[in-house]
Amino acid sequence: MNPLTTGDFTETEEPFTLFASWLKEAEASEPNDPNAMALATVDEDGLPNVRMVLLKGFDENGFVFYTNTESNKGRELLGQKKAALVLHWKSLRRQIRARGPVTIVSDAEADAYFQSRPRDSRIGAWASQQSRPLESRFALEKAVAVNTAKYAIGEVPRPPHWTGFRIAPMSIEFWQDKPFRLHDRVVFNREGNGWRKVRLYP
Repeated sequence: MNPLTTGDFTETEEPFTLFASWLKEAEASEPNDPNAMALATVDEDGLPNVRMVLLKGFDENGFVFYTNTESNKGRELLGQKKAALVLHWKSLRRQIRARGPVTIVSDAEADAYFQSRPRDSRIGAWASQQSRPLESRFALEKAVAVNTAKYAIGEVPRPPHWTGFRIAPMSIEFWQDKPFRLHDRVVFNREGNGWRKVRLYP
């Protein structure tokens, strides 16, 4: 029997097929941003930071998102080269956790995604000095105006400080709410080129 059709996800033997199935269901049920995920990083002292970002791609190699490399998270990702994520879908009462090493996506991959963004978002990537002190809203709006004029004609190129990161998960956990807190939990741990599945107590 196919666990994706019978509903018993704990019988699934490969995590990315299950991830794709759950994300597709979330896209139909979540009112906003079904691809929103909490991204956790650590600074050079080991102090964690967490914030919401948008998952922009995934395959068997990992989970991809984009950011300014000069932001706090960008510096922490480049410095420690590891991260964790959580996707939580309240409408489905499900969550997925993953963690692993981080790498930068190729320039071609980053360029292609950047050009797929709305033009105003591309301008914003140039205008925002992400995570750094901002003296006023007017200063941000001025920076947007300056860059809008600069790139009034033609394509807006990708800033050198803006790219994508890929988390290559060493583990992926799937959690489904059940009555009386007797939840279903399954974790897939990377072993060589495959995965070892373990069912967990709730």
